[in-house]
Amino acid sequence: MEATNFIWGTAASAVQTDGSSPASDWWEWEQAGRAPASGDGNGHATRFADDFTLLREWGFGHHRLSLDWARLEPEQGKHDQAAVEHYRQVLTAGRDAGLNLWVCLLHTALPTWFARTGGFLDPSAERTWAAHVEFVAETFGDLVYGWKPVNGPTSHAVKGYLTGEFPPGHQSRDELGRALKAIHKANFDAALRLRSGGQPVASVQAVTPLFPDDNDTARQAAGMLDQLQWASWLGFARHDHYADAFDYHGFSYYYATSVDAQGNPGVYPSDHAVNALGYAPWASGIQAVLSRLATELPGSRFLVSELGYGGQDDAQRAEYLTRAVGLVWDAIRDGVDVAGIFFWTGIDNYEWTNGFDVPFGLFDTSRAPRPSAYVVRDLIAGK
Repeated sequence: MEATNFIWGTAASAVQTDGSSPASDWWEWEQAGRAPASGDGNGHATRFADDFTLLREWGFGHHRLSLDWARLEPEQGKHDQAAVEHYRQVLTAGRDAGLNLWVCLLHTALPTWFARTGGFLDPSAERTWAAHVEFVAETFGDLVYGWKPVNGPTSHAVKGYLTGEFPPGHQSRDELGRALKAIHKANFDAALRLRSGGQPVASVQAVTPLFPDDNDTARQAAGMLDQLQWASWLGFARHDHYADAFDYHGFSYYYATSVDAQGNPGVYPSDHAVNALGYAPWASGIQAVLSRLATELPGSRFLVSELGYGGQDDAQRAEYLTRAVGLVWDAIRDGVDVAGIFFWTGIDNYEWTNGFDVPFGLFDTSRAPRPSAYVVRDLIAGK
């Protein structure tokens, strides 16, 4: 497969590489014992220049990072100039290393002041978010290759307002419905503003194929989960106002989900080993996601915004990534327009619920390459 213009990248987030900001809701979540301490992440805040050089030397041309809103604006309307200068240094170093940097404006953590007023459920949130998007675009746009406004909007809403795993820790279907609409709208609104600067914009939608048992209860439950994963954002993607918001409809892929006779989600395939995060990594499911995207959004361009394997078995990681990349090539041959793949992640970092116990990196925190790093380098080289 000719891969001259194919995007090969890695992805990470500010909290996971740098640790949480004391001005964020995630820092409060850690202090309350609801999540492991993130510390200084994997040390990227002081090692970013070397990290970017490392990624470029191993064949990656693109990297996605996030700018921590809580560090940039620890108090509403008051921007921390030291944080601004730090992020400009980070972005400059990435560019100087030869990487095309994609910036995410929101990856899980919110400023405490924003979270305490209700986050995206607050009536003034739309105006507050628009101001933040404008600030980031004006302050950093000259150093950015592309944008990915909100990471996993559906996951953000579900974990915060249905399962209660993430801040604010609520379990309310009413709040979930409002949160889904609000955060997806925020994502699409940001995309429209950012795209006006002439840089490409991609989404990062969290999707998983669903495999219900052969009974009505399972199928009904699967239908509800499908509504959460797909309908919550496809409506925006098809709306005339937002039809051109994203250059690429991007997604993260890790696993598939079964739905049993009682309507409960579970592991799929059932005979696969479950990792510490509670799911069974299954590369083959990416085929179903790409097929679904091509059907739902014909004529669109797609991007694998995250693809990764969480676990200690690096041989399994290499096998998983090789299989998944092969299926992406198959989809391209079948006419699906897939522009690239971002691997989660380049260097081991903090995981929201498991701290540093579930490695995803092609490199460990000492920056030593795992065997899977050599495998991915060969994939990039077309071997």
